[in-house]
Amino acid sequence: MKKLKTTLIYILSSISLLCCCFAGLGILLALPSFLIAHKKLKEATLNPEEYDIDDINGMSTAKTFAMITLIINGLYFAFNIYKFLTMDWDVFMEDFNSILEQFKG
Repeated sequence: MKKLKTTLIYILSSISLLCCCFAGLGILLALPSFLIAHKKLKEATLNPEEYDIDDINGMSTAKTFAMITLIINGLYFAFNIYKFLTMDWDVFMEDFNSILEQFKG
């Protein structure tokens, strides 16, 4: 019996969930974790006699978690792109400069 290891998928998905705060850039980790889980699950469903049913269920759960983090990151990434494209640059620069002055003292 072959083992399906879900550790990498959970690690990538968890880190991507934390990275969604950075303009949705966690999508760079969420997408590979989802693709890895999808590939491993497809491989296991094509040859079910080679894998334990608990491993297949665990990989299915990991794929679901990866998909959820991918959706969250994708939505946040799309929101940030929309916000970036529709903002008023003069107001943004004024806010940026005022924050910069606050840090200078």
